[in-house]
Amino acid sequence: MTQTSAAPPAWTSRRATGCPFDPPPARSALIGAEPVSRVTLWNGRAAWLVARHADQVALLRDERISADNRRPAYPSVSAASEATRAHNRAFITMDEPEHNEQRRKFTGDFTVRRMEALRPRVGAIIDGLLDAMEKAGPPADLVTSFALPLPSLVICELLGVPYEDHAFFQRASACIVDTRSTVEQALAASTELVSYLGDLVERKVSEPGDDLLSRLATEYLATGRSTKEECANEARLLLVAGHETTANMIALGTCALLQHPAQLAAVRDGDARSVANAVEELLRYLTITHMGRRRVALADIEIGGVTIKAGDAVICANDLANRDPEVFDEPDALRVDREARRHLAFGSGPHQCLGQNLARVELQLAYPALLRRFPRLRLDRPLEEVPFRTDMVVYGVHELPVAW
Repeated sequence: MTQTSAAPPAWTSRRATGCPFDPPPARSALIGAEPVSRVTLWNGRAAWLVARHADQVALLRDERISADNRRPAYPSVSAASEATRAHNRAFITMDEPEHNEQRRKFTGDFTVRRMEALRPRVGAIIDGLLDAMEKAGPPADLVTSFALPLPSLVICELLGVPYEDHAFFQRASACIVDTRSTVEQALAASTELVSYLGDLVERKVSEPGDDLLSRLATEYLATGRSTKEECANEARLLLVAGHETTANMIALGTCALLQHPAQLAAVRDGDARSVANAVEELLRYLTITHMGRRRVALADIEIGGVTIKAGDAVICANDLANRDPEVFDEPDALRVDREARRHLAFGSGPHQCLGQNLARVELQLAYPALLRRFPRLRLDRPLEEVPFRTDMVVYGVHELPVAW
């Protein structure tokens, strides 16, 4: 009789009942038991799942690991994601030296200094949204009233995208990041969004404003240094990443704080320094990029006691790294006074998140402003009835009913 080896366990993003803030238990157990293991993806292919913090940092800084999603073995998160990967052809899915050449177009727009200068404007947007919530009265969906419009307004102003088009680009973005979308749905949404942004950048060649896409239009498209397609793909990345991630951190972070009253009080009553520290802890504890950093090995790599072969798919599970007890004491506890700066919520190495400085400014202002405006904020339904985004590329909540 011929023996056949069992297929590796399937990748899952399903959380345990009653534990919506913790990584799936099937994966959490890997940190101690099997830090580099095999998993089966949605398409039946296998990938290496890397659990430990130190191994992930080493891999994400290793030039023998590729972020290029055009490689046949690249572990896409879903059929929809794989179908739209041509539209993802921006610096985030490029290797060196192309990655650095393309990323440098935008690094000056997202420096700490530039983002810190945005604080007064971000604060004014927050005040306006909270005023509207207060005027409308409870109950409210925190996602649509506050968490989603805040980063959408900020990134629209930064890029020069008309906010009046937010219903369109939020709908398209939601379809793109939904792993349940069909190939046809995702392709249609992505094509529509890329076409919209390409036309917008093209118009800014003759009608430039004081925004990032106008600079892209005049310095790159008008001079032939970039094509319209390249500009559109880069704009798509900045727009989608610029509002999807922060919106979910605001809503999910608020939900988590409401379950931890002492931690909530520390954020509500803390000074700017302690709030900034709390934001790092929330980023660590929640790790909304729960699908991990996806890569392909370009050479044989020894790590964690195994050999990852050239051409193998690799997933660095950042949610597990951020719960690694070798790095964080009591990793499953939310402690907003802990030093959590070593978290990998923004990745590590050359592909570390370009927009992290903007996200920090938005989160450091949003949490205390919300909690101080509504000191009696509470969930308006049991936690078990809150719809969590287990099937989306970015984890969070679909809606967060609150009252005060």
